[in-house]
Amino acid sequence: MNASDEAGSEQYHFNPDTYLTMMLAEVPAYRDLQHHLAEASRGIDAGSILELGVGTGETAAAVLAVHPAARLVGIDESGPMLARARDRFPGADLRVQRLEDPLPEGDYDLVVSALAVHHLDAAGKADLFRRVRGRLRPGGRFVLADVVVPGDPRDVVTPVDPPYDQPSPVADQLTWLRQAGLRPAVRWQDKDLAVIAADAA
Repeated sequence: MNASDEAGSEQYHFNPDTYLTMMLAEVPAYRDLQHHLAEASRGIDAGSILELGVGTGETAAAVLAVHPAARLVGIDESGPMLARARDRFPGADLRVQRLEDPLPEGDYDLVVSALAVHHLDAAGKADLFRRVRGRLRPGGRFVLADVVVPGDPRDVVTPVDPPYDQPSPVADQLTWLRQAGLRPAVRWQDKDLAVIAADAA
C-alpha cells in the first residue's frame, strides 16, 4: 500500500485524515477484511486485547464491537495515527512502537493485526509470531488479517510498494505460526487478502 515518505527512506507515514479513504480505494474488500477479522475473534472470552498496527482505530472498533468489555493495548509506529485512535478510544493504552520492538508486557486473550504484518520480511514475520505466542494466554487467539501473495498472480488486487510492503504466501505464514506453537486456520480469503486465526494451546 502506498505511503508518503516523509522522514527518510526508512520511515513511512500515513495521513490520518485520508487514511480510511485511501484504504477503501486501494483495498476493495477492506470492509470485508475487517468484518471477517472481528468474526474470527468470536469464541474467545477476551478480557485483554493487544492490537499490532492500530492506525486510526478501524480494526479496534470492529473487534471491540464483539468484545466491548475488553481492555485494549495497541501499538503503531505513527504518532499522528495513534492520536486519532486515542480520540476514539480514550481508555485504551496505545503506544508508539514498531512491530520489531519488544511487545507490550502482559498476557493477552486476543492479539489482532490488520494490514500491518506484511511490512515485515519472512524472518521478521516468523519472529513476530513467536513473540505473539509468548504474549498469549493458554486458549488465547491471534487473528491476522493481511495482504498475501496469492497462488494465482491474476488475484493480485492490492497495490504494494516494495520494499516497504513484503507480503508472503498464506502457506508460509501457516508454517511460521505452527513453528511458533500456534494452531492456525484460514478463516477467510479473497484474492490477495486473508484472515488467519491461530490458537494457543
